[in-house]
Amino acid sequence: MMQKSLKINFIMNFILTVSGILFPLVTFPYISRILGPLGTGNVAMSSSLITYFTMVAMLGVPTYGVRCCAQVRDNKEELSKVVQELLIINLIMSIVAYLALFITIFLVPEFYAMKTLYIITSSAIALNVIGVNWFYQGIEEYSYITIASMIFKFLAFVLMFVFVKNSNDYVLYAGVSVIGSFGSGAINFIRLKKYIRIKPIKNYNLKRHFKPIFTFFAMTVATTIYTNLDIVMLGVIKDNYEVGLYNSAVKIKSIMATLISSLGVVMLPRLSYYFEEGKTKELNSLIIRSLSFVILLSVPCCLFLMVYAKDTILFIAGSQFVEASSTIITITPTIVFIGLSNLMGMQILVPTGREKLVLKSVIYGAIVDFLLNLLLIPKLGSLGAAVGTLNAELVVVIIQFWYLKDLIKVIIKKIEFKCLIISILPALLVLIILCSHVDINPFINLLIGGISFFTIYVVGLIMTKEVILTSLLQKYIR
Repeated sequence: MMQKSLKINFIMNFILTVSGILFPLVTFPYISRILGPLGTGNVAMSSSLITYFTMVAMLGVPTYGVRCCAQVRDNKEELSKVVQELLIINLIMSIVAYLALFITIFLVPEFYAMKTLYIITSSAIALNVIGVNWFYQGIEEYSYITIASMIFKFLAFVLMFVFVKNSNDYVLYAGVSVIGSFGSGAINFIRLKKYIRIKPIKNYNLKRHFKPIFTFFAMTVATTIYTNLDIVMLGVIKDNYEVGLYNSAVKIKSIMATLISSLGVVMLPRLSYYFEEGKTKELNSLIIRSLSFVILLSVPCCLFLMVYAKDTILFIAGSQFVEASSTIITITPTIVFIGLSNLMGMQILVPTGREKLVLKSVIYGAIVDFLLNLLLIPKLGSLGAAVGTLNAELVVVIIQFWYLKDLIKVIIKKIEFKCLIISILPALLVLIILCSHVDINPFINLLIGGISFFTIYVVGLIMTKEVILTSLLQKYIR
């Protein structure tokens, strides 16, 4: 199979990521004002619950499948066999997941009272299974993934404004959200025959996948605990109003974190391929570039969002959510931590077959998150959940740094921290002054602050001749 251009892959995945950012940026201000904290909290609660059952159905395949397909992508027979085997495992587990979900809905009165919402949201399970997004990532078909996803996001965008008109339409919004996020799964499944043989293959060997799959599944369980458990615990310990406040902060943080982590999605199949082929030089070069990218982008994004937390929440969610400002400030540093853990976990440990170390780190993170949530949510509500998530992400980063300390010591010397500090300090000073003295309206405040801050920052990187930015300018501006 022809190797795709890494640059094209990154551009297409960047477009996909940006569309994923623009979709909530455009829709959430409308939805938050129509549904309010309670309505958005109901949908967030159902989505968080369904995430656990989707996780059971997928059973670690979304990450394991990318690596598997990347390693055998040049052998159509083996690729077909791998895809069919993983699909069979997912289909069996999806039946188990749906049975468990329906039992849960009928046994828990709070869930049964909103059973229609949970059943509609549960269609995400089936679409995830048949969507085989891991296959298309493994063979680096990012152009197709991007186009298909954007089509369904646009469809959901139209449907939202047509059908979601008042606070009682949260069920319709849940259905539209599923279409926007997972609707392309049906097309993905139909399109499989273009790349693999659909006809059943003899001598399936499902057993060979069990050990790595369960390792990735355990890793997903632990990660999901500290990324979704806070919402579930807020809903159970407090109420869905608190969930709505917290969810607004998480959405804003996730917009930035998704952009930073987008590089890891592109790098995983290529790094897995290089490791399998023994191309150590290419492997290390990509890792160094990734780390520079993460640090240079995540740190300024984090600082900007912390300084303009109130204006951001007012612009995106409205005055009903202004209480979430302190939650945004607390949870925003996770943007940096998520970027670093994505680099060390998904771009170094997983491609080199050390996913068990990733599992250990996220288990410790999940334990920290659960204990802090239990302690802080009753007293602090959404702010307590933010503190739990912040510390969980920090623990994961520290542990992964420890596992990779020898490699990180070598790689970190290549990062130009001096350029970062010299560039960001004047930009931050201007940002704080503008935030303190310019108060027109949230949108204008963000626009003036953003243009000023990032312009000064980028100019600083150019003047200090930061390697990555300088090389890009030399390559494209001549």
